[in-house]
Amino acid sequence: MIDVVSVTSEVFPLIKTGGLADVTGALPSALAAHDVAVRTLVPGYPAVMGAMEGGTVVAEFPDFFGGTARLVAGRAGGLEIIAVDAPHLYDRPGNPYLGPDRLDWPDNWKRFAALSFAGYEVSRGVIDGYKPNIMHCHDWQSGLTPAYVAYNAPTGVKTIMTVHNIAFQGRYTWDIFNDLRLDFRAAQEGAIEYYGGIGYLKAGLYSADALTTVSPTYALEIKGPAYGMGLEGLLQARKDALVGILNGIDDRAWDPMVDPALPAHFGHNSTEQRAGNRRALAERFDLDDSPGPIFSVVSRLTWQKGLDLLVEVADQIVAAGGKLAILGAGDAEIENGLAGAAMRHPGKVGFVRAYDEGLSHLIQGGADVMLVPSRFEPCGLTQLYGLRYGCVPLVSRVGGLADTVIDANEAAVEAGVATGIVFAPVTAEALLDAVHRTIRLYEREKTWRKMQRRGMKSDVSWDLSAEKYAKLYGRLLGVRESDDDDH
Repeated sequence: MIDVVSVTSEVFPLIKTGGLADVTGALPSALAAHDVAVRTLVPGYPAVMGAMEGGTVVAEFPDFFGGTARLVAGRAGGLEIIAVDAPHLYDRPGNPYLGPDRLDWPDNWKRFAALSFAGYEVSRGVIDGYKPNIMHCHDWQSGLTPAYVAYNAPTGVKTIMTVHNIAFQGRYTWDIFNDLRLDFRAAQEGAIEYYGGIGYLKAGLYSADALTTVSPTYALEIKGPAYGMGLEGLLQARKDALVGILNGIDDRAWDPMVDPALPAHFGHNSTEQRAGNRRALAERFDLDDSPGPIFSVVSRLTWQKGLDLLVEVADQIVAAGGKLAILGAGDAEIENGLAGAAMRHPGKVGFVRAYDEGLSHLIQGGADVMLVPSRFEPCGLTQLYGLRYGCVPLVSRVGGLADTVIDANEAAVEAGVATGIVFAPVTAEALLDAVHRTIRLYEREKTWRKMQRRGMKSDVSWDLSAEKYAKLYGRLLGVRESDDDDH
């Protein structure tokens, strides 16, 4: 049995702002089948502490980044949790990263240095009777853990740094260094210095024993300047340590045969039952019952996600015979643009400015098309949910989108392998061309049904990817043979 601690700033179903939580929430159970036991180390936000089932205090720190703290171990949300109970850092309402003004908490540098340092303490065996083999760190919020392990007193534990989105890096000024509790060698050797300041993600990528990201294509992309966001040189230098392992989804939480959020359940042999969900979706978004596909969006509304392009082409989508159901929040300019489209096109465009887990399931189970026009996308989960639920993905050819959706070009349709629509480059014109191509495919009812059902048969579970992670863990520990397909 391999013991792994997953160090993360969010985990579903306890605390979620995006796909990171879905991944860290689903991977532990998938790894259990490969003799890997995972405990998740997460900040003790109110939602986390409130969900702990019979938590036990397993370590105490009287002086922990400006206050007292405890490690509380227990079960929550079906997971083995170690919560960093530090009220002065985490007992705050709402979003885990943003204050009421929607700006980063000014002490985020301290809050996530503390999370990383807690990971280091766990790697040292501070929990009596427990010492992990692997510290698996996710994104910049846990990026200092590998640096603590590499530069502070040695622990003998191996570290992995997983990049879910390299655009978010945790960059701060040098004046915080003396408060990080990190040995000065990390500064001397360049492990933490980043363009004249401090980089948390850079530290993790420099120091970890192995690096992963969430799709093979993204692993290639981030080694170049177009997608590397300033870290491409380091990643190129460490290319032999970098592996792209595609994300999966929790196919128990996302199962259209039993999903409680759906009025009508269905499988790949009963897609006609989706009609009941489509009606419920149209009612929820005030869409009329005219012919034509419902294009949907479930996303943060940001430039990265390409949703400014949707604002540009919304009128043309309606003119072509499509309808839009949009769920999300984000950049005010994009929000306002989509709200304007809904006002101009009553019955054709519906916009809910929110995050709503249940409604996102209804959209996947009732809409015809899932729009994901991202400018870059490390993996993407929305298109995987779409495949699982017969909501045909229309995606840009980047990152994990390119790895998971097979374009319905003529040859792929003829060969019976197409699962969605893929477009490039990421421009308003190319997106609109893809929309027109999608509408033509939708009008070929038999072809559309086949593509829909083929997508639903795709293996989007964690099974294969969990096996790859387990082999990576084993390779680091020298207990399993490597698999050439991992690279």
